[in-house]
Amino acid sequence: MATQLDLKRRIRSVKNTRKITKAMELVAGARLRRAQARIEAMRPYADRMLELMAGTARASTSVRGLPLLQRREVQTVAIVPLTGDRGLAGPFNAQILRHAIALERRLRGEGKTVVWAGVGKKGQSALRFRRYEIGAWWQGFTDRPAYSDAQAIAHRLAELFSEGEVDQVYIVYNHFESPLVQRVTEQEVLPVAEHLLETDEEERAEDTLRGDFIFEPEPEEILARLLPVYLETELYRALLESAASELGARMTAMRNASKNAGELIDGLTLAMNRARQAEITQEILEIVAGADALEG
Repeated sequence: MATQLDLKRRIRSVKNTRKITKAMELVAGARLRRAQARIEAMRPYADRMLELMAGTARASTSVRGLPLLQRREVQTVAIVPLTGDRGLAGPFNAQILRHAIALERRLRGEGKTVVWAGVGKKGQSALRFRRYEIGAWWQGFTDRPAYSDAQAIAHRLAELFSEGEVDQVYIVYNHFESPLVQRVTEQEVLPVAEHLLETDEEERAEDTLRGDFIFEPEPEEILARLLPVYLETELYRALLESAASELGARMTAMRNASKNAGELIDGLTLAMNRARQAEITQEILEIVAGADALEG
């Protein structure tokens, strides 16, 4: 049975741990608010990018020759999981890796070759532990991604696709719903889906009312420049969603850890009080026994 001194030491240790988890929860909460603001600021830009691409595509005579739109027989697929550089974020990293590995098994079952690329130290170490061969990997910015990070990833993926080393690219990331909910999302980013460039009849009618536009240079050339920027934008949005999801998952995990630490402290305090009461009772019994012996 643990002594009173042992219980005091455990209570002190758990209290120190609770201070750390509480501080981590507060830091994650403050950074989460900034991450949400970045996502909200990003969404109008992404929507405007799609509108601009669709308008340029309508003016193009043909978009079939653009490299990032080329659809060919899929033989090699690149999977890009967006994980974190650190742990202590609940199931954030594990659910991404589970989904990515399940996708890899499904693709291999279809007879396709899978190439791994991705973001985050946790994903890299987990895949290496499972003896997967890893290609391009990026890390060191998962909690605060910059647009330049998305540019570097997009440039490499576009290069692999344009050179025919991969025929399809999927990213797997956590889409931020709320601090309590992060939804695993699987998105095909290459080739760029042509339906994104399509418009409905209402939008075509609006363009007719606005009049004709003169493009300089040609619409096809403009679209060829816009497609890589669209890829960068999509990756940047996914990185922001992943960063916010990681902070939300960490805040929730640390809040649960602080709560569990408080319950453990209460249980240890109760056990310590019982141990102290037992020691007092034992001392009283020894005094009474000694007094009886002297009287005898």
